[in-house]
Amino acid sequence: MRADGRALEAVLGRVAVTEAEVGERFPLYAEPGDGRWTTTARGSWTGGFWAGLLWLRARATGRAADRLAAARCTARLAPWVEADTATRGLIFWYGTALAFDTPEADELRARASRACLASFDPVAGIVPWGAVFGGPRLLARADAVPGLVPLLAEAGGEESAAAHLDRHLRLFLGEEGTGGGGRPCPAWQFDATRRWEPCADPAPGWSRGEAWMLLAVADALLVPGVSGARAERLARDAGRLLDRTDALTGPLVPYADASGPQGVPDTSAAAITAVALLKLAHAGAPWSQQCVDRAEAVLDRLAGTHLTGPGKGRPAGMLLDGCYDVAKGLAVRHELIWGDFFLALGLAVLDGLVEVTRV
Repeated sequence: MRADGRALEAVLGRVAVTEAEVGERFPLYAEPGDGRWTTTARGSWTGGFWAGLLWLRARATGRAADRLAAARCTARLAPWVEADTATRGLIFWYGTALAFDTPEADELRARASRACLASFDPVAGIVPWGAVFGGPRLLARADAVPGLVPLLAEAGGEESAAAHLDRHLRLFLGEEGTGGGGRPCPAWQFDATRRWEPCADPAPGWSRGEAWMLLAVADALLVPGVSGARAERLARDAGRLLDRTDALTGPLVPYADASGPQGVPDTSAAAITAVALLKLAHAGAPWSQQCVDRAEAVLDRLAGTHLTGPGKGRPAGMLLDGCYDVAKGLAVRHELIWGDFFLALGLAVLDGLVEVTRV
Protein backbone atom coordinates (compact mmCIF):
# COMPACT_ATOMS: atom_id res chain seq x y z
CA MET A 1 0.00 0.00 0.00
CA ARG A 2 1.40 3.40 -0.97
CA ALA A 3 1.14 6.70 0.91
CA ASP A 4 -1.86 7.85 -1.09
CA GLY A 5 -5.62 8.00 -0.79
CA ARG A 6 -5.85 4.24 -0.34
CA ALA A 7 -3.68 4.32 2.76
CA LEU A 8 -5.70 7.15 4.27
CA GLU A 9 -8.92 5.29 3.47
CA ALA A 10 -7.55 2.22 5.27
CA VAL A 11 -6.58 4.18 8.38
CA LEU A 12 -9.94 5.94 8.54
CA GLY A 13 -11.68 2.60 8.00
CA ARG A 14 -9.80 1.36 11.04
CA VAL A 15 -11.26 4.32 12.96
CA ALA A 16 -14.77 2.95 12.38
CA VAL A 17 -13.75 -0.50 13.63
CA THR A 18 -12.09 1.02 16.69
CA GLU A 19 -15.11 3.20 17.43
CA ALA A 20 -17.38 0.18 17.51
CA GLU A 21 -15.02 -1.66 19.85
CA VAL A 22 -14.20 1.04 22.40
CA GLY A 23 -17.55 2.78 22.76
CA GLU A 24 -17.29 5.65 25.26
CA ARG A 25 -13.74 4.72 26.25
CA PHE A 26 -10.51 5.92 24.63
CA PRO A 27 -8.18 3.58 22.72
CA LEU A 28 -4.56 3.52 23.82
CA TYR A 29 -2.73 0.64 22.09
CA ALA A 30 -3.83 -2.48 20.23
CA GLU A 31 -2.46 -6.00 20.05
CA PRO A 32 -0.64 -6.69 16.77
CA GLY A 33 -2.20 -10.12 16.37
CA ASP A 34 -5.93 -9.41 16.58
CA GLY A 35 -6.15 -5.62 16.84
CA ARG A 36 -7.82 -5.72 20.26
CA TRP A 37 -7.50 -2.35 22.02
CA THR A 38 -6.36 -1.58 25.54
CA THR A 39 -8.48 1.42 26.52
CA THR A 40 -8.74 4.12 29.17
CA ALA A 41 -11.85 5.64 30.67
CA ARG A 42 -10.71 9.29 30.62
CA GLY A 43 -8.25 9.33 27.74
CA SER A 44 -4.99 9.91 29.61
CA TRP A 45 -2.46 12.01 27.64
CA THR A 46 -3.58 10.38 24.38
CA GLY A 47 -7.28 11.22 24.40
CA GLY A 48 -6.90 14.14 22.01
CA PHE A 49 -5.45 11.89 19.34
CA TRP A 50 -8.59 9.75 19.30
CA ALA A 51 -10.74 12.88 19.06
CA GLY A 52 -8.45 14.15 16.31
CA LEU A 53 -8.84 10.93 14.34
CA LEU A 54 -12.61 11.22 14.59
CA TRP A 55 -12.42 14.80 13.29
CA LEU A 56 -10.24 13.65 10.41
CA ARG A 57 -12.81 11.01 9.52
CA ALA A 58 -15.60 13.58 9.69
CA ARG A 59 -13.69 15.87 7.33
CA ALA A 60 -13.10 12.99 4.92
CA THR A 61 -16.68 11.72 4.84
CA GLY A 62 -18.64 14.94 5.39
CA ARG A 63 -21.24 12.92 7.26
CA ALA A 64 -23.18 14.64 10.04
CA ALA A 65 -23.08 11.45 12.14
CA ASP A 66 -19.28 11.37 12.01
CA ARG A 67 -19.06 15.04 12.95
CA LEU A 68 -21.38 14.41 15.92
CA ALA A 69 -19.24 11.45 17.06
CA ALA A 70 -16.12 13.65 16.94
CA ALA A 71 -17.84 16.44 18.86
CA ARG A 72 -19.06 14.07 21.56
CA CYS A 73 -15.61 12.57 22.00
CA THR A 74 -14.04 16.01 22.20
CA ALA A 75 -16.51 17.05 24.89
CA ARG A 76 -15.37 14.07 26.98
CA LEU A 77 -11.91 15.67 27.18
CA ALA A 78 -13.28 18.54 29.31
CA PRO A 79 -12.18 17.09 32.70
CA TRP A 80 -8.56 17.56 31.59
CA VAL A 81 -8.87 21.36 31.30
CA GLU A 82 -7.76 21.98 34.89
CA ALA A 83 -5.54 18.90 35.20
CA ASP A 84 -1.99 19.58 36.39
CA THR A 85 -0.18 18.35 33.29
CA ALA A 86 1.64 19.97 30.40
CA THR A 87 0.33 17.19 28.16
CA ARG A 88 -2.78 19.33 27.86
CA GLY A 89 -0.99 20.63 24.77
CA LEU A 90 -1.26 17.20 23.16
CA ILE A 91 -4.78 16.66 24.45
CA PHE A 92 -6.40 19.95 23.52
CA TRP A 93 -4.47 21.21 20.53
CA TYR A 94 -4.52 18.03 18.48
CA GLY A 95 -7.94 17.08 19.85
CA THR A 96 -9.58 20.28 18.63
CA ALA A 97 -7.46 21.87 15.89
CA LEU A 98 -9.11 19.76 13.19
CA ALA A 99 -12.58 20.79 14.34
CA PHE A 100 -12.46 23.89 12.19
CA ASP A 101 -15.28 26.35 12.90
CA THR A 102 -16.91 24.18 15.57
CA PRO A 103 -17.89 26.55 18.41
CA GLU A 104 -17.98 23.93 21.17
CA ALA A 105 -14.50 22.62 20.32
CA ASP A 106 -13.17 26.15 19.97
CA GLU A 107 -14.54 27.08 23.39
CA LEU A 108 -13.05 23.97 25.00
CA ARG A 109 -9.65 24.77 23.47
CA ALA A 110 -9.94 28.38 24.69
CA ARG A 111 -10.67 27.21 28.24
CA ALA A 112 -7.70 24.85 28.12
CA SER A 113 -5.49 27.63 26.74
CA ARG A 114 -6.35 29.94 29.62
CA ALA A 115 -5.82 27.19 32.19
CA CYS A 116 -2.42 26.28 30.73
CA LEU A 117 -1.35 29.92 30.74
CA ALA A 118 -2.35 30.20 34.40
CA SER A 119 -0.09 27.21 35.12
CA PHE A 120 3.03 28.89 33.77
CA ASP A 121 5.81 28.99 36.39
CA PRO A 122 7.87 32.15 35.85
CA VAL A 123 10.75 30.89 38.02
CA ALA A 124 11.19 27.64 36.11
CA GLY A 125 10.22 29.38 32.88
CA ILE A 126 7.85 26.63 31.81
CA VAL A 127 4.42 25.13 32.28
CA PRO A 128 5.57 22.25 34.53
CA TRP A 129 5.12 18.64 33.49
CA GLY A 130 2.73 18.37 36.44
CA ALA A 131 1.71 15.83 39.05
CA VAL A 132 -1.17 14.02 37.35
CA PHE A 133 0.91 11.01 36.30
CA GLY A 134 2.96 10.81 39.49
CA GLY A 135 6.59 11.61 40.15
CA PRO A 136 8.21 15.07 40.39
CA ARG A 137 6.08 17.95 39.21
CA LEU A 138 8.77 20.42 38.10
CA LEU A 139 9.96 18.54 35.05
CA ALA A 140 10.74 19.79 31.56
CA ARG A 141 10.01 17.00 29.05
CA ALA A 142 10.03 16.96 25.29
CA ASP A 143 6.45 15.69 25.20
CA ALA A 144 5.36 18.72 27.26
CA VAL A 145 5.96 21.14 24.38
CA PRO A 146 4.09 20.20 21.16
CA GLY A 147 0.59 21.63 21.07
CA LEU A 148 1.22 23.68 24.21
CA VAL A 149 3.01 26.48 22.36
CA PRO A 150 0.02 27.34 20.14
CA LEU A 151 -2.34 26.86 23.10
CA LEU A 152 -0.45 29.39 25.21
CA ALA A 153 -0.25 31.83 22.32
CA GLU A 154 -3.98 31.52 21.66
CA ALA A 155 -4.66 32.71 25.22
CA GLY A 156 -2.51 35.79 24.68
CA GLY A 157 0.54 34.19 26.27
CA GLU A 158 2.98 34.64 23.40
CA GLU A 159 5.85 35.47 25.77
CA SER A 160 5.11 32.45 27.97
CA ALA A 161 4.86 30.24 24.89
CA ALA A 162 8.24 31.46 23.66
CA ALA A 163 9.82 31.00 27.10
CA HIS A 164 8.38 27.49 27.47
CA LEU A 165 9.74 26.41 24.10
CA ASP A 166 13.11 28.12 24.50
CA ARG A 167 13.77 26.57 27.92
CA HIS A 168 12.89 23.08 26.70
CA LEU A 169 14.93 23.50 23.54
CA ARG A 170 18.05 24.74 25.36
CA LEU A 171 17.82 21.89 27.84
CA PHE A 172 17.21 19.36 25.10
CA LEU A 173 20.27 20.51 23.16
CA GLY A 174 22.46 20.64 26.27
CA GLU A 175 22.88 24.42 26.17
CA GLU A 176 21.50 24.79 29.69
CA GLY A 177 21.42 22.61 32.78
CA THR A 178 24.09 20.29 34.14
CA GLY A 179 25.44 17.05 32.80
CA GLY A 180 24.46 17.68 29.19
CA GLY A 181 26.32 16.39 26.16
CA GLY A 182 25.99 13.46 23.82
CA ARG A 183 22.56 12.75 22.41
CA PRO A 184 19.85 15.31 23.24
CA CYS A 185 18.29 14.74 26.68
CA PRO A 186 14.47 14.69 26.63
CA ALA A 187 13.73 15.15 30.36
CA TRP A 188 15.06 17.45 33.09
CA GLN A 189 14.13 18.16 36.72
CA PHE A 190 14.21 21.59 38.39
CA ASP A 191 15.78 20.92 41.79
CA ALA A 192 15.64 22.77 45.10
CA THR A 193 18.68 24.86 44.17
CA ARG A 194 16.93 26.03 41.00
CA ARG A 195 19.22 24.01 38.76
CA TRP A 196 18.12 21.75 35.94
CA GLU A 197 19.35 18.17 36.28
CA PRO A 198 18.92 15.51 33.57
CA CYS A 199 16.50 12.67 34.29
CA ALA A 200 17.29 9.03 33.69
CA ASP A 201 13.86 8.27 32.24
CA PRO A 202 13.14 8.85 29.44
CA ALA A 203 16.80 8.66 28.54
CA PRO A 204 18.77 10.25 25.70
CA GLY A 205 18.12 8.30 22.53
CA TRP A 206 14.35 8.10 23.10
CA SER A 207 13.04 8.35 19.56
CA ARG A 208 9.85 10.20 20.42
CA GLY A 209 11.80 12.79 22.41
CA GLU A 210 13.48 13.95 19.24
CA ALA A 211 10.23 13.73 17.27
CA TRP A 212 8.25 15.71 19.86
CA MET A 213 10.80 18.52 20.01
CA LEU A 214 10.91 18.82 16.24
CA LEU A 215 7.11 19.00 16.18
CA ALA A 216 7.12 21.64 18.93
CA VAL A 217 9.38 23.96 16.94
CA ALA A 218 7.29 23.33 13.83
CA ASP A 219 4.13 24.20 15.81
CA ALA A 220 5.73 27.44 16.97
CA LEU A 221 6.70 28.48 13.45
CA LEU A 222 3.06 28.27 12.38
CA VAL A 223 1.56 30.24 15.27
CA PRO A 224 -0.40 33.15 13.72
CA GLY A 225 1.52 36.40 13.91
CA VAL A 226 4.98 34.85 14.26
CA SER A 227 7.24 36.78 11.90
CA GLY A 228 10.42 38.81 11.69
CA ALA A 229 13.20 38.07 14.15
CA ARG A 230 11.16 35.48 16.05
CA ALA A 231 10.41 33.50 12.88
CA GLU A 232 14.06 33.69 11.84
CA ARG A 233 15.17 32.42 15.25
CA LEU A 234 12.69 29.54 15.13
CA ALA A 235 13.94 28.59 11.67
CA ARG A 236 17.49 28.55 13.01
CA ASP A 237 16.34 26.43 15.97
CA ALA A 238 14.68 24.01 13.56
CA GLY A 239 17.90 23.81 11.57
CA ARG A 240 19.88 23.04 14.73
CA LEU A 241 17.45 20.29 15.65
CA LEU A 242 17.65 18.81 12.17
CA ASP A 243 21.44 18.79 12.51
CA ARG A 244 21.38 17.15 15.96
CA THR A 245 18.75 14.50 15.27
CA ASP A 246 18.23 11.78 12.69
CA ALA A 247 15.09 13.34 11.22
CA LEU A 248 16.57 13.89 7.75
CA THR A 249 19.40 11.38 7.61
CA GLY A 250 18.63 8.43 9.88
CA PRO A 251 16.43 5.40 9.28
CA LEU A 252 12.99 6.25 7.92
CA VAL A 253 11.58 4.42 10.95
CA PRO A 254 13.83 5.11 13.95
CA TYR A 255 14.68 2.72 16.72
CA ALA A 256 12.72 3.28 19.91
CA ASP A 257 15.99 3.65 21.81
CA ALA A 258 18.80 4.91 19.62
CA SER A 259 21.26 4.64 22.53
CA GLY A 260 20.59 0.99 23.30
CA PRO A 261 20.22 -2.29 21.43
CA GLN A 262 18.84 -1.32 18.05
CA GLY A 263 16.18 -3.94 17.56
CA VAL A 264 12.81 -2.31 18.28
CA PRO A 265 11.42 0.27 15.84
CA ASP A 266 8.92 2.98 16.67
CA THR A 267 6.60 3.84 13.80
CA SER A 268 4.81 6.38 15.97
CA ALA A 269 8.02 8.44 16.21
CA ALA A 270 8.34 8.24 12.42
CA ALA A 271 4.76 9.47 11.92
CA ILE A 272 5.26 12.39 14.35
CA THR A 273 8.47 13.32 12.55
CA ALA A 274 6.77 13.22 9.15
CA VAL A 275 4.11 15.71 10.27
CA ALA A 276 6.77 17.93 11.84
CA LEU A 277 8.71 17.95 8.57
CA LEU A 278 5.60 18.82 6.56
CA LYS A 279 5.10 21.80 8.87
CA LEU A 280 8.76 22.82 8.70
CA ALA A 281 8.53 22.91 4.92
CA HIS A 282 6.76 26.24 5.40
CA ALA A 283 9.79 27.79 7.13
CA GLY A 284 11.18 29.04 3.84
CA ALA A 285 14.61 27.64 4.74
CA PRO A 286 17.17 26.04 2.40
CA TRP A 287 16.21 22.65 3.79
CA SER A 288 12.44 23.08 3.29
CA GLN A 289 12.19 20.92 0.16
CA GLN A 290 14.33 18.28 1.83
CA CYS A 291 11.75 18.21 4.63
CA VAL A 292 8.93 17.57 2.14
CA ASP A 293 10.85 14.83 0.34
CA ARG A 294 11.78 13.12 3.59
CA ALA A 295 8.24 13.33 5.00
CA GLU A 296 6.84 11.74 1.84
CA ALA A 297 9.44 8.96 2.03
CA VAL A 298 8.60 8.28 5.69
CA LEU A 299 4.86 8.16 5.05
CA ASP A 300 5.40 5.91 2.05
CA ARG A 301 7.46 3.52 4.17
CA LEU A 302 4.86 3.46 6.95
CA ALA A 303 2.00 2.85 4.54
CA GLY A 304 3.89 0.33 2.43
CA THR A 305 5.60 -1.73 5.13
CA HIS A 306 3.90 -1.24 8.49
CA LEU A 307 0.21 -0.70 7.67
CA THR A 308 -1.97 -3.81 7.71
CA GLY A 309 -3.98 -4.67 4.63
CA PRO A 310 -7.18 -6.67 4.18
CA GLY A 311 -7.42 -10.44 4.42
CA LYS A 312 -4.68 -11.08 6.98
CA GLY A 313 -6.84 -12.17 9.92
CA ARG A 314 -6.78 -8.77 11.57
CA PRO A 315 -8.27 -5.37 10.80
CA ALA A 316 -6.87 -3.37 7.90
CA GLY A 317 -5.42 0.07 8.56
CA MET A 318 -3.41 -0.77 11.70
CA LEU A 319 -0.05 1.00 11.95
CA LEU A 320 2.05 -1.71 13.56
CA ASP A 321 5.54 -1.64 15.09
CA GLY A 322 4.87 1.27 17.40
CA CYS A 323 6.71 1.20 20.71
CA TYR A 324 5.11 2.66 23.83
CA ASP A 325 7.99 2.00 26.28
CA VAL A 326 10.87 -0.29 25.32
CA ALA A 327 12.53 -0.10 28.75
CA LYS A 328 9.39 -1.42 30.46
CA GLY A 329 8.52 -3.84 27.68
CA LEU A 330 5.16 -2.10 27.27
CA ALA A 331 3.45 -2.39 23.87
CA VAL A 332 6.71 -2.69 21.95
CA ARG A 333 5.35 -3.89 18.58
CA HIS A 334 1.83 -2.52 18.78
CA GLU A 335 -0.59 -0.17 17.14
CA LEU A 336 -0.53 3.10 19.08
CA ILE A 337 -3.34 5.63 18.91
CA TRP A 338 -0.96 8.58 18.50
CA GLY A 339 0.87 6.74 15.73
CA ASP A 340 -2.43 6.25 13.91
CA PHE A 341 -3.27 9.92 14.36
CA PHE A 342 -0.04 11.34 13.00
CA LEU A 343 0.02 8.86 10.12
CA ALA A 344 -3.54 9.85 9.22
CA LEU A 345 -2.73 13.54 9.56
CA GLY A 346 0.34 13.24 7.35
CA LEU A 347 -1.59 11.29 4.72
CA ALA A 348 -4.45 13.81 4.87
CA VAL A 349 -1.98 16.63 4.22
CA LEU A 350 -0.52 14.82 1.20
CA ASP A 351 -4.06 14.06 -0.01
CA GLY A 352 -5.08 17.74 0.25
CA LEU A 353 -7.74 17.06 2.87
CA VAL A 354 -6.04 19.16 5.54
CA GLU A 355 -3.89 22.29 5.39
CA VAL A 356 -0.99 21.53 7.72
CA THR A 357 -0.51 25.20 8.64
CA ARG A 358 -3.85 25.10 10.49
CA VAL A 359 -3.17 22.09 12.70
